[in-house]
Amino acid sequence: MAQLQQLFKSGLNPDWCPGCGDYGILNAAIMALGELKLDPSKVAVVGGIGCSGKIPHYINANGVHSLHGRAIPFAFGIKLANPELEVLVFGGDGDQLGIGVGHFVSIGRRNPDITVIVHNNQVYGLTKGQASPTLPRGIKTKSLPRANIQDAVNPIRLALASGFTFIARGYAYDVPHLKELIKKAIQHKGLALVEVVQPCPTYNDVYTKEVYSQRVAKLESIPGWDPVVKSPEEADEKIKKAWEYAGWGDKIYIGIFYQNQLVPTYEERIAERIPGYFKLPPAKIPVEIGGRPTLSVERIIAPRIV
Repeated sequence: MAQLQQLFKSGLNPDWCPGCGDYGILNAAIMALGELKLDPSKVAVVGGIGCSGKIPHYINANGVHSLHGRAIPFAFGIKLANPELEVLVFGGDGDQLGIGVGHFVSIGRRNPDITVIVHNNQVYGLTKGQASPTLPRGIKTKSLPRANIQDAVNPIRLALASGFTFIARGYAYDVPHLKELIKKAIQHKGLALVEVVQPCPTYNDVYTKEVYSQRVAKLESIPGWDPVVKSPEEADEKIKKAWEYAGWGDKIYIGIFYQNQLVPTYEERIAERIPGYFKLPPAKIPVEIGGRPTLSVERIIAPRIV
């Protein structure tokens, strides 16, 4: 198993701050990919901008370091072009829930088979600790001259409202548990979110390792907890239950909040209209045969010439 995990190590050394939760997320992801025995050539990793955006450099797979807030649409394009790829998105709370929040919401109603992993440390770590969209109102972290005056976005509740079909939360310092969540997210057929709460030891002096150690609790400890939708009639009730436990209070729950495999993926919806889509997706369509292009530009533009 260790050899399989080594397949996904790029050989580059991460340069995050000591104690950063990104180390735990990276290790959990590499372990998950290895234990699932995936082929690195069939995995695509897309990062955004920020500390978390560096992850594609540290995983031995197809990787893209995309634009700020645009990792999700970039990953969506990769998946549509070649649906046989396992596509993972890594982005920070500012990247995915600030400038990229429109894409986060829009992708939910499409349900492509990709995994979105949001690093949530409640600050913009790369640009010196400004409040991110997930920092609660009234909280003053190290770099803020005054307490935050904006309300926080809850990634779990936003995903529930947007239509994600697998929704989970992990903790960066509990790598074995996080690894299992990432494995289940990848195995899920549909759009998966794994929010990962993590300390930022450099800029977030409020939500620290000590705070998380007191508050983090597992959903599995709740008697009768069952997040899996087994019939369409159960969906609304499961969403309400997940919503109830998604908040931040004396306890911050980690685990799987919601899973619904009854919703068709976007790729399946396309295949209903284009029967040969899975056999010959855009990435596999030949662009030339015998040196001659398969697409005639003249044939495209001729009907449009007035």
